[in-house]
Amino acid sequence: MPTLNSNLRINGERLWDSLMDMAKIGPGIAGGNNRQTLTDEDAEGRALFQSWCEAAGCTMGLDQMGNMFATWGGTDPNALPVYVGSHLDTQPTGGKYDGVLGVLGGLELLRSLNDLGIKTKHPIVVTNWTNEEGTRYAPAMLSSGVFAGVHTQDWAYEREDAKGLKFGEELERIGWRGDEPVGARKMRAFFELHIEQGPILEAEGKDIGIVTHGQGLSWTQVTITGKDSHTGSTPMPMRKNAGLAMARVLEKVDEIAWSHAPHAVGAAGHIDVSPNSRNVIPGQAVFTVDFRSPELAVIEDMEARLRLEAQKIVDDMGLEIAFEKVGGFDPVTFDEGCVTALRNAAERLGYSHMNIISGAGHDACWINRMAPTAMVMCPCVDGLSHNEAEEISKEWATAGADVLMQAVLEVAEIVE
Repeated sequence: MPTLNSNLRINGERLWDSLMDMAKIGPGIAGGNNRQTLTDEDAEGRALFQSWCEAAGCTMGLDQMGNMFATWGGTDPNALPVYVGSHLDTQPTGGKYDGVLGVLGGLELLRSLNDLGIKTKHPIVVTNWTNEEGTRYAPAMLSSGVFAGVHTQDWAYEREDAKGLKFGEELERIGWRGDEPVGARKMRAFFELHIEQGPILEAEGKDIGIVTHGQGLSWTQVTITGKDSHTGSTPMPMRKNAGLAMARVLEKVDEIAWSHAPHAVGAAGHIDVSPNSRNVIPGQAVFTVDFRSPELAVIEDMEARLRLEAQKIVDDMGLEIAFEKVGGFDPVTFDEGCVTALRNAAERLGYSHMNIISGAGHDACWINRMAPTAMVMCPCVDGLSHNEAEEISKEWATAGADVLMQAVLEVAEIVE
């Protein structure tokens, strides 16, 4: 039987065809995808994934959060499985690869092992985590968070989308609520393949990113309350302009992030101004400040300074402000053994590689609490993601999946 060497590679053409076939479900309006979690399109994508897994000889498990677990049996039924995976849900204007590459790369790993006649001692499980994106139901990485004990299942079920539809009810409606208790599974290790979602690998001309750490994240929802009034007839000294106050706070957010350069970042992505009328001074502004850093002390400093600086701004303007921590997680250090397995795989295969820090949150960040975990990344064009123009090459996808397979085989133990 084969041992680990540079000849063990996945079928890149088949992986690419699978990515393109999945992209036909929930197409976007500009070449990407709109396959948001717990929609009919999500259900259709799940069904296609399950059919592919079963054709590859897997059995499908489904837990009460809708997390899918396709198990490929090992020779030792008592051995802890090695897990791989990511997510199939997308942003409303998402790309074809964010998350999907990690799920279908895991599937291709199993298909290729079947082709090569390779068996492993440990079972291998390909996972599709529900609602990683958090765009319809906040927060992001919701179901992996329940799996890891960060959130309760009841709390997750009560999350509502913009139309007031509850997560638990929508999961039931689309037919993908399982009976398996969430978090009951034990793992030998977890590996996640993902596109970088940043420009570093492409700029450095590297095939592979070995993710050693994940940035911590802090989401603070800020509500500034002033007074709606006519834009033409309200004298300047008498205005209580919540929109102007928000602008001044956001300028401070930028200053705070820059003060911790080069690794810290900060901005507001979600902004609502009320009443949002052309001739009415905004009486309320609600926005979420997103701070990230690989250092917990930096995140805590940025949070504290936001509250201090924003409070001073609104006090000087005679307005009111409220803060609510609505999401976040501490920086992550991935397992040294799993990281080494990925690095060994890249070197064995001859792919250029470098260590990187993930700037985005991923399911692996929560699963790292439950089992030895690591991530491998491939480049994406111009670092663009969460955009329908998101793009990678077939060669990049293949390299990432090759490294994933070799690392998984090292941990799952090839049976001679």
